[in-house]
Amino acid sequence: MAKANHDYKALLSRAVKELPEGLSSGERFEVPPVEIIYEGRTTIIRNFSDILGKIRRDSDHVLPYLLRELGTAGEQVSERVVLQGKITEKQIQDRIEAYVETYVRCKECGRPDTKLEKDARTWLVHCEACGASHSITYRKPKVSQEQAAAIEEGKTYDLSINDMGQRGDGVARVAKFTVYVPGAQRGTKVKVFIEKVSGTIAFGKMVK
Repeated sequence: MAKANHDYKALLSRAVKELPEGLSSGERFEVPPVEIIYEGRTTIIRNFSDILGKIRRDSDHVLPYLLRELGTAGEQVSERVVLQGKITEKQIQDRIEAYVETYVRCKECGRPDTKLEKDARTWLVHCEACGASHSITYRKPKVSQEQAAAIEEGKTYDLSINDMGQRGDGVARVAKFTVYVPGAQRGTKVKVFIEKVSGTIAFGKMVK
């Protein structure tokens, strides 16, 4: 029995060494705990870059997902992410773990050693460990009638700028929408043409 145990451990060790570089066993993979602090009316994820490194995904995909699921606005500033409003650690952690289950873990072997590729409107998750692949079809977030009536692309609104974004853009809030307006100053009322709406986030420009 001792010899059999030794042989098994030797084979297991050899198998692990022969895995492609960068792959993990997946058995003990855990999403890093979110580290947050509050500054005024914002929530800051201090270790966002560390989380991206652990799950091997780009900010360009993870951050829009996170903002959409949390229903807020935000941006990455260096290693951190700054979110509008006060959001609990649990809310953020739950959304990141949901992202990992959908876009990181292999549906066949459960390992996180996957690559994410996009084909038209479909995301493809390919596992480097077992070779399996599965697709995820992007579904545009549903917008309520109240939201749709509040802000629409291609329309002009008179907005009050009540905050400033991290990049110096003016910020207005209409119903559940957060509107970013470059060049607008806090405390002013401006006429804004809405160029783009994404979920509850809108981007506009000042017009005369």
